[in-house]
Parts: sequence; C-alpha cells; structure tokens
Amino acid sequence: MPQDDFYTKMRAGLPALLRQWRALGQADADRLALILAETARVAKLGEPETTPSGATLDAWSTASAEEIPLWAPKTAVFLLNQMPARPTPDSDAEACAWAYCWLRNRSFDSLQAAQDALPAHLKAPLQEALEAAWRDQQGLRLV
Repeated sequence: MPQDDFYTKMRAGLPALLRQWRALGQADADRLALILAETARVAKLGEPETTPSGATLDAWSTASAEEIPLWAPKTAVFLLNQMPARPTPDSDAEACAWAYCWLRNRSFDSLQAAQDALPAHLKAPLQEALEAAWRDQQGLRLV
C-alpha cells in the first residue's frame, strides 16, 4: 500500500473517529466535547486552544480532515480504546485513522511493540492498518 494511499485513507477516516466517540459517549455533545478537550490536556495528547462546543464536535464529525485539529481524533482513539463497549473501526479508512493516532499517541520501538500494546479486541481489526501506519511513520522519519 503506497504511503499516499494510506495517508489519504487516514485523513478520510479522522471524522469517523469523532463520530464513534459522539455515538458511543454517554453524554450530550457539549459534554463530550469538554471531555475530549480536557482529556487531551491531561493525557498530553494535545493543547486545545479552547474547549470546543458540541456543535463544533458535530461539525468535525462530518468535516474534511483539514478542518479537524489532530488532538481531537488522537484523544478520541485514546478514549475509545478504554471503553467497555470495545468499539472497533467501521471502515478501512477509520482503521487507518485509528492506527495513525495509536502510533502518534505513544512511542513504540517497533511495529511488534505497537501491535502488542493494542487492546486485544483491536489486534485483528487494526493489523493491516497498523502495518501501513508504521511504514508511513518510518518513511517520514527518513525525510
């Protein structure tokens, strides 16, 4: 899978991560946006300039990836990975976005370490996407 293909799919999948968070979170949109921003700050996944509104979160869930700050999907992956519902990606593009954010959220010495650290329910659904994300990340390090 060429890097362009992965990157294009990953960018297309970012809004889907936010839709999953929006659909599975057990609160109204304003509260979910607040949880997302505060978790980003506390978990050091990003520094939101402001706390988004629920309307902003809803807009990001259908926006083009360029309109979404990276801290938001990174934090959504962080939170989704901890949900008892054990959500998984609903599409190849979402799997690519999930894998990309997984690698961006933590530092791994190898692809195997990144795979081993995944929650058990995500190992199979993210296997191919994580391999592509790893190749993409390693390719960027060579530049």
